[in-house]
Amino acid sequence: MYKACEFFSSKYGKIDWLESNDEFWLERDARLRTDFNITTGLQNDKIAGIRYKSKMKYFYEQAGIPTPRYHMVDQLEDVLEFVEKVGYPVIVKPDNGVGSNQTYKLSNEEELRAFYKDVPNLPYIMEEFVNGRLVGYEGVCNSKREVLFESSFTFSLPAMEIVHGELDAWYYTDEEIPEKLQDAGRRTIAAFDGQCRFFHCDFFELSEDKEGLGKKGDIIGLEVNFRPAGGYSPDMMSVASGISVFQVWADMICYDESRQGEQKDSLICVYSSQRKGKKYLHSYEDIVSKYANEMVKYEELSPKISGIMGDYAYIAKFDTKEEALAFVEYVDQM
Repeated sequence: MYKACEFFSSKYGKIDWLESNDEFWLERDARLRTDFNITTGLQNDKIAGIRYKSKMKYFYEQAGIPTPRYHMVDQLEDVLEFVEKVGYPVIVKPDNGVGSNQTYKLSNEEELRAFYKDVPNLPYIMEEFVNGRLVGYEGVCNSKREVLFESSFTFSLPAMEIVHGELDAWYYTDEEIPEKLQDAGRRTIAAFDGQCRFFHCDFFELSEDKEGLGKKGDIIGLEVNFRPAGGYSPDMMSVASGISVFQVWADMICYDESRQGEQKDSLICVYSSQRKGKKYLHSYEDIVSKYANEMVKYEELSPKISGIMGDYAYIAKFDTKEEALAFVEYVDQM
């Protein structure tokens, strides 16, 4: 990659923009920008703040958004002291990780000690468990960290629970971004070092009062990713809004603004899935026949992403949340 950039520089002149839009390559992108003095994106001195979950805590604090208490996994004795403060269960995950890979919920000391018998050789962060509903705030921001496009998602369950339980995954675009989520999302984007990018923010909406964090319904910071939301999410946002999010991103690169007109979320786009080996009441033929006018896409997914997304993906669009949830129920009914 370095040699390729070197070739392009020598043939065409200084590189103005370099981007992969993939979480796996964010650090490589930053190294290449540093090496070739590409100043339109994050370089080595800024990348840690959007890659390491422990370092994200500082930016959430600057945004005035509470986050779960945490402890970097080290000596067992120190971790036990932390657990004594926050109680079980606790969540452990790689400090610099992608998705829910190698993420675990530990419900008692026996499970904690079992985790310590085979701790992967990489930095782990431990957080107190939060009882909340997973919600997402997604979009594109410009060089001033102004939000040019925004959308929000409601999820069935956190990714960790879907993967470990081999559950059916579903989620949908909100008809209107909840006010508390929009406020927290915009403050987060303004605080983080993540200008000129797609963004994908995970929050919890508290299901009950939590001492030190907030009241039921409050928004709690979980994780920020400065790349497009995974899977079909960008396409779902485009379907729901009637605006291509990739065109907004292209406008941002060329003009530092969106030239796609006023954003009006008018539809709800929903993703639902089925898994191989499960006996569902309704077949593929039943689903596409019943929802012929609403279906956007059907596809069998690669095993590389089926753990979190399911084996068969169904995407449809509706006017109301009630219709979208009825579609999910029909797809997943067993």
